Amino acid sequence: MKVNLYATGKCFNVLAIVWLLLMLVTSINLTQASSHREAPLIANDPLADNTDLYAFRSPDDPNTVTLIACYIPAEVPFGGPNYYTFGENIRYEIHIDNDAAVVGDEITYRFTFDIVNEDPTTFFNIRLGLQNQKATYTMERSTDGGASFQTVLSNGVVPPNNIGPRSIESSVGLGSTYPAEFAAGILSASSGETVFCGPVDDPFFVDLGGTFDLGDTPRQSGVDRDGLACYNVHAIAIQVPIATLLKAGAPATPTNILDPDYVIGVWASASRPAMRVLSDNADPADSGDWIQVSRIGMPLTNEVIIPIGDKDAWNRLTPYDELAETTWDAYFYNPELALYMDDSQFGGAVPSFAPLRVQRNSLQGFDFGNGQDGLFGLAGSPAVAGTALDNAVFGTLLLPGPGQPRSVDIWPTFHTGVPNVIPYQLATGKNGNPLAAGKPFIHNFLPNGGDMLRLNMATPVTQRNDPAFSRSGIVKAAVLGLTAPPYNTNANLEFIPNMDGFPNGRRLEDDVTRIELQAVAGVVLAAVGLWYDDYTAGDPNPVTQDLLDVLTYNTGVEKNDKPFMSTFPYLAMPWRGTDVVIAY
Repeated sequence: MKVNLYATGKCFNVLAIVWLLLMLVTSINLTQASSHREAPLIANDPLADNTDLYAFRSPDDPNTVTLIACYIPAEVPFGGPNYYTFGENIRYEIHIDNDAAVVGDEITYRFTFDIVNEDPTTFFNIRLGLQNQKATYTMERSTDGGASFQTVLSNGVVPPNNIGPRSIESSVGLGSTYPAEFAAGILSASSGETVFCGPVDDPFFVDLGGTFDLGDTPRQSGVDRDGLACYNVHAIAIQVPIATLLKAGAPATPTNILDPDYVIGVWASASRPAMRVLSDNADPADSGDWIQVSRIGMPLTNEVIIPIGDKDAWNRLTPYDELAETTWDAYFYNPELALYMDDSQFGGAVPSFAPLRVQRNSLQGFDFGNGQDGLFGLAGSPAVAGTALDNAVFGTLLLPGPGQPRSVDIWPTFHTGVPNVIPYQLATGKNGNPLAAGKPFIHNFLPNGGDMLRLNMATPVTQRNDPAFSRSGIVKAAVLGLTAPPYNTNANLEFIPNMDGFPNGRRLEDDVTRIELQAVAGVVLAAVGLWYDDYTAGDPNPVTQDLLDVLTYNTGVEKNDKPFMSTFPYLAMPWRGTDVVIAY
């Protein structure tokens, strides 16, 4: 492909290098995403960079679901004079899939932003009641798979950055308060959604320094540090009535707390026009087809699962494109992280992961080490008849072949959702047989797409002030279902606290880094009765040291640096530029 860069007089056309490269990328390969600077190309385009995605039933309004997509990683609160804000010529979108029988999104929310300078004569961002880089937005909604969009909110207000007291409170600034400015950004769309777009404290918490220092989390020496403490992001938050998100034909009231008709898949993206024209006497002009440059579904997929050579290709795919291209599947069947949780591989190279060990001899018969067969030896046998592993139930989706051991746990947990079908029930009531019926605890199965957050909207809310509320999400629900009365005294379907936690959706409080590392270490296998190697099959007590080590593992950073709010948009207000010193 040839590209001509030419000049005529004082104006010259240039295909913006970023977008040209995106169109030229043809290689493909996969995996899982919090996406702070997760891929080479998007790292150079922070305004379009997805950082995190959340989907949960609203704790104070459980007839609604809150969807939050965050963008612009690592915003320094004192980053003037050109403070961070949403970008123009970017389509920010939140996508919802609610029908497994149809490939593609059923609902899409689209946001586009306009930026104006109310007083271009000053270098200050705010002065005498006027604001520069003032952002407003248009919100559109599609309910026909993206064929058409309707405007449901115009001239939406984006709160200013929390610059400092003189800019916000004083008479030479806005003469307001930041809580008042923040509240003014909470708006109602004509279609029934409550909406907020603006700067917030980054809700993700993780020791980025330790994590990317070859997996030193928790740190073996020194102090664990939340690498995102005191940084902001820009968030798009939508509170949507559950009735709006239901698939066509679903009952108005769920049949039970795991009703399959109430499952949705959520992903977010950012797109830019393919061409940018630069001029020496005018602002850049953008044109051409819209090109997806960033996306996010499950936290930490692209960031720590996809190898660096494939990250840009991953960002340009939809979950439906990705699922259709099976070369990505290997990253889930044999995840790289599992190699550092296996003493026969590279377990000794990452001492921080010492408590995390993959089952190599579960029940003295099943090996889930990378390259091994896991449960594939049971394929086609009477042992799996009628279960999710039976070819007559889901085909070869969960047992695709030999040498792909994590197709039965990592693959459904992070890529298709988990069905409430044997063996995906807690070991409670199984009497030692992992392929027997047990206690239901999750159903968010939506196998027509790839990397998305999947949420069962029928699952009740665990209130944040409930003593049983846990940042461990579904892992904690599984522990309660296996060990705590009354849940462990029967195999009935009943609500267990934290069944509404990650990976059944994602709450702001969920410690997704820890949960995902525990999952790679086989905690899902253990939950359904495929216990760790130090358990002897037939022993009445499966609570072994290996299991305790995995369940008590932590990364050293377990909560956000600011408390979340109890009402929409739930996110903490952004850090103030005059208050923050980002140093340790």
